[in-house]
Amino acid sequence: MGGPQNVSVFWQAAVVGWLCMTSLLPARAQLNESDTAQFQLNLQATGMWQRGNVALDLLRGRAEMVALLHTHWAVKSQNNWLYQAFNGFKADNDLNSRNYLYFKPQGRVYPFAMLYVQTNYRRKIEQRSFGGAGLSWQLLRRPEGFVKISASWVYEQTNFNSLLYNESAYNGSALIQLWRPTFYVQVGWKFATGTRLQAQSYWQGGTGSVANNRLSTELALEQALGKGWWLRAQASYQYEQVVARNIQTTDGIYSLGLTYHLQRNQP
Repeated sequence: MGGPQNVSVFWQAAVVGWLCMTSLLPARAQLNESDTAQFQLNLQATGMWQRGNVALDLLRGRAEMVALLHTHWAVKSQNNWLYQAFNGFKADNDLNSRNYLYFKPQGRVYPFAMLYVQTNYRRKIEQRSFGGAGLSWQLLRRPEGFVKISASWVYEQTNFNSLLYNESAYNGSALIQLWRPTFYVQVGWKFATGTRLQAQSYWQGGTGSVANNRLSTELALEQALGKGWWLRAQASYQYEQVVARNIQTTDGIYSLGLTYHLQRNQP
């Protein structure tokens, strides 16, 4: 890249503007469906605009919500969106929406239903959805954090913008359908230093005649800066065993920015 005289870089990290309109809603930074809060909300947005020898546009957003619907029922939704363009050419336009319905989530072991919806421009995935049911087990729950593991059985459909794959058994069809066992780990912890750790990872196997496994991992560290602001570093890793031809099986993203958390406790 060129020097300051020919490259302008604007680096922003803030909550989406309409976060201000949610100031009357109770929310917590650590979204855990086993908490007793009636409603929890976390919104994040980061952006980057660069011009000069290289033109870069980047927007990354995240919205998480947990709500108690009834004494025994709760819903949770985690949504991520990523858009990137280099020199006018789109590189990413991805949606990852994870949605859950829980029954008695305050218990040590509790059942849930799940529905994921995903798109991935780089991997030529026009739309992927999988849903099913499973069980969560709270291995550890303390005031400072929690550790959970889950297992589920889901049915998946993926529509690709391709008819050719690195596994020739799938060639000729844009649609791949299969059942998958899914294993999920989630950790949320706050240390005495004010640093927060958030980690989640899931592995999915494939039940077809061709090996078709998947791994997705996210790790984030946040350091309190004061008045609701946090410095956030996040790393994401994804592995797909079956991809469209000429597409790499792994992706990694690292980001550093600011996050604002809004919290309102129940009266």
